[in-house]
Amino acid sequence: MAASGTALAGLAAFGLFCVGCATGGTGTRDEGPAGTQPVVQVSPRPTPSGTAPPTRRVDAVALLKRDSTVSERVREGLRPCAGKAYPVDTSYGSMTGGPSADVVVNVMSCADSVGLGTYVYRAREDGSYENVFMAEVPAVYGTIDRGDLVVTTQVYGSKDPLAYPSGSEVVTYRWADGRFTEHDRVHNDFSRAVDGGGDIEAPTQAEPVEPADPSGN
Repeated sequence: MAASGTALAGLAAFGLFCVGCATGGTGTRDEGPAGTQPVVQVSPRPTPSGTAPPTRRVDAVALLKRDSTVSERVREGLRPCAGKAYPVDTSYGSMTGGPSADVVVNVMSCADSVGLGTYVYRAREDGSYENVFMAEVPAVYGTIDRGDLVVTTQVYGSKDPLAYPSGSEVVTYRWADGRFTEHDRVHNDFSRAVDGGGDIEAPTQAEPVEPADPSGN
């Protein structure tokens, strides 16, 4: 009987020890899996927000030439610089909440890649586009930044060379009540000091892009 009681007590103690290991509260396996078994970390798959409108490529050159609000000077001067490459940059993004992505078109000069005009086109329900913003001033360039339209214009003094403007105006526009309104403005004055007295190499400009296929494919 004494031997049987001792054995039962031992089995009970062993059972309590195993329970402690399984629950992870104070057992010896709290540090994680032992041996050479790999530890798999599963990250939750991001779910699409569904808020971004689809992007539909457009022929930016044809869009500009058909737009009577674009100045005649820009439309008539819009020709390929070399071969079939037009001096036109095109960006797509969501700014106005239209049925498809908005289109920002920047027109530059062939000789020195200086901006001639920035235009924003908003998609209509029927698939056509309307001009909702236009800036035709020298050295202008528009971009899309987190849903806002940012237009940068270089400021030149009377003796400034083309490569070295005196400053810049950076204006942020936000879409509200069916139009773009100014949200923020930053003016930058650039330093005119040149260290060492040598010539500074002007920054290289990106090559003009070839327009998209007119069929939209």
